[in-house]
Amino acid sequence: MAAALGLLWLLAFAGAGGNGGPSLASPLPGQRRDAAPVADSVSEQELRDLSEQLYGADVNRAGSGDIVLHLQHRVTADEAGAGTDYAAQRLFSYVAEERLFSQPTFSRFLALLDNYEEVTGHDETVTAEEEDEEEAFLDAVFQTRVMATLTSFFLAKGLYPSEEAFRADLKEMWFGLYSRSGGKALDSSGFEHVFHGEIKRGKVSGCHSWVQLYALERSGQLNYLSYSYDGPWATFPDVLALQYRWSGYLKSIGSTFMGSSPEFDLALYTLCYKTRPDRQCHVSLGGKAATIQTYSWANSFYGDNQRFVASSYPLSP
Repeated sequence: MAAALGLLWLLAFAGAGGNGGPSLASPLPGQRRDAAPVADSVSEQELRDLSEQLYGADVNRAGSGDIVLHLQHRVTADEAGAGTDYAAQRLFSYVAEERLFSQPTFSRFLALLDNYEEVTGHDETVTAEEEDEEEAFLDAVFQTRVMATLTSFFLAKGLYPSEEAFRADLKEMWFGLYSRSGGKALDSSGFEHVFHGEIKRGKVSGCHSWVQLYALERSGQLNYLSYSYDGPWATFPDVLALQYRWSGYLKSIGSTFMGSSPEFDLALYTLCYKTRPDRQCHVSLGGKAATIQTYSWANSFYGDNQRFVASSYPLSP
């Protein structure tokens, strides 16, 4: 573990560039700047079909009445950056915690949320207990119909030789540490950025999980301000774009799937990350179109020239 972290540190520092900025790293000997593309092996129709299968397999998502939102004031995209508080009430009026959070993927996801230093520039120390929590979460996720559906697809396409190989790669791409602070600290991972969120340069970065948003609001750390988009879905998951402050730090436009299960978010984001990295990924959910934007981390690598997840989230108009 220590040796692996040390290697990641060196790669992250090299990727920061001589001036500490976000310049791309020069490949190390034997490395290519880009991993072999897999987009050509997965068609647009296959993406739409598989995303519908993932949607249908998400039996752990919130049902009717499990989540009640108080959206209040809608702003335009141009108004979102002002950070004006238009909401006198909280966003979440009700969440069926006992039904939703007692499910293994939800409960083990929640156990991960206190493992991170939200402000970048501080090393993330992964303890033995935290690594056990990561494994327990993945154990639960890989027992779901959602992840079984994605795994079968990837194996059928020849993207991985086995479920074990896919799981090992998924853990690296999402939980592997890298630096968002110019090499000063191993302070980030794809999972932390997307599902937990970070405070970087005085603003909220990432944080695309409705469960984390609810946990933050429930603890008094999140002040909901307004929303700028509410998707057309009549059932969960839905896409919501909202504005809020986390411990005073502004998120001017943050988009999330509302009411989805952790395994659905992880599976759909992984599908798009592997098949449409650094671009828009067009999917279909309940007969309605949605778009996922993915980004890969270009400054450091793992394994055979593979890139970590930098971000993945649903786009809003």
